[in-house]
Amino acid sequence: MAMYLTSKLTTMSEEYKFLENMNKLHILKYLEMKDISVNLNRYLKNQNQKYAALQPYLDQITLIKDQVAALEQAAYKLDAYEKKLETKYKKLERTYKFFSPKTLTPQMFLKS
Repeated sequence: MAMYLTSKLTTMSEEYKFLENMNKLHILKYLEMKDISVNLNRYLKNQNQKYAALQPYLDQITLIKDQVAALEQAAYKLDAYEKKLETKYKKLERTYKFFSPKTLTPQMFLKS
C-alpha cells in the first residue's frame, strides 16, 4: 500500500511539474504576443501619423483630379462646338461657292 501511495504521489508530482512547465511556456508565449501587439500598435500609430501628414497632399490631388475632369468635359464641348462651326462653314462655303469674292456683298447674307 505504501508503494502504491508513493507511486501515486510521484505521478501527481510529475503532473504538477508538467503543468507548471506548460504554464511557464504559456506565460512566455503571451509575453511574445504582448511584444508583437505593442510593436504593431506602435507601427500603426506611426502609419496614421504619416497618413495625416500626407492628407493635405491627397486632398490637393483629389481637387486636381476633379479640375482635370471638368477641363476634359470643357474640351469635349469645345471640340463638339468646333465641329459644328466647321460643318456650318462648309455648308455656307458650298452654298456661296459659285459667287466670286468680289461679287459678295453683306446684303446677300442679310435675311429679309
